[in-house]
Amino acid sequence: MKILLKLASYFFHPLWMPFLGSLFYFLLIPRYFPEEIVKAKLLAIAIITIFIPIVFYFLLKNLGKASNIFLENVNERRWPLFFFILLSFMVLHQILNIYNYPGLYYYFVGILISSLITYLLTWFKLKASLHMVGISGLLMFVVGFCTYFHLYFIYTISFLIIATGLTASSRLYNKAHTSWELFLGFIIGVVPQLIVFNLWLREYRMSDLF
Repeated sequence: MKILLKLASYFFHPLWMPFLGSLFYFLLIPRYFPEEIVKAKLLAIAIITIFIPIVFYFLLKNLGKASNIFLENVNERRWPLFFFILLSFMVLHQILNIYNYPGLYYYFVGILISSLITYLLTWFKLKASLHMVGISGLLMFVVGFCTYFHLYFIYTISFLIIATGLTASSRLYNKAHTSWELFLGFIIGVVPQLIVFNLWLREYRMSDLF
């Protein structure tokens, strides 16, 4: 169990969540996309949200601005979060558009909002759990996706609920966060996704009218 709790911090690291949400979207959406388009979009999202942030992290580490990949010090989070905000803007403006990929587009809008909130909190010395922001945001996106398309991925949602609890337990076990910081991260992850999901539904209803 101790090994599992330690591994959970890596398996459910927030860096994977944007790509996992994108992968879920393209694999399970009941709509056809050409395979070449899907591969190109996923590769671009992986490069922007995973590989570039990792390179940026090692740059900060070499400069003495980051101690480890979990960014445990609240001051260490400012530059990575600011940089990730810029990368999220890049995904929204260069990779996705609201007309062809509305669900995924809104997912990244939610990620952007969560990142902005977490970044602003660092200036007030408040440290929300980035792990909880990531996993809870993905959970809410999957729930919204299933609701929107009337799909019943019970096992997927159940797995994400278990993963959310395991991630919280892992961060507590590693003494990386307090219960309040975990709860704050959960709220920051869920609420923006809930807001953008309502926008997605509103757009769907408007399209039905016309």
